[in-house]
Amino acid sequence: QVQVVESGGGLVQPGGSLRLSCAASGTITNIYSMGWYRQAPGKQRELVAVITGSSSTIYGDSVKGRFTISRDSAKTTVYLQMNSLEPEDTAVYSCNVIVAVSGRSGPFNAWGQGTQVTVSS
Repeated sequence: QVQVVESGGGLVQPGGSLRLSCAASGTITNIYSMGWYRQAPGKQRELVAVITGSSSTIYGDSVKGRFTISRDSAKTTVYLQMNSLEPEDTAVYSCNVIVAVSGRSGPFNAWGQGTQVTVSS
């Protein structure tokens, strides 16, 4: 019903930048939120950034001022611009969408497959 496809991960040196993309598709009738979470080895998954249907944004404390979430005019693709990357940002970044789906009541929660971001010299 809902497909979530991420792209843009990779290896970058400390202080560098990367941009992640997440596209949602399917029988979506409304988007409540789209966002990014990350999980480093041995750590719990944590919020990175979320943008709601009304364009409000929420950022995790560790990325405030360095990362920016945005979306396209169709509101089905979100971008995460990551600047001033640090080794501590190394993790698998996963996109999450909460949407309304045709023919189904209640919100539908979907995840992408995840993309690796490695910050290392």
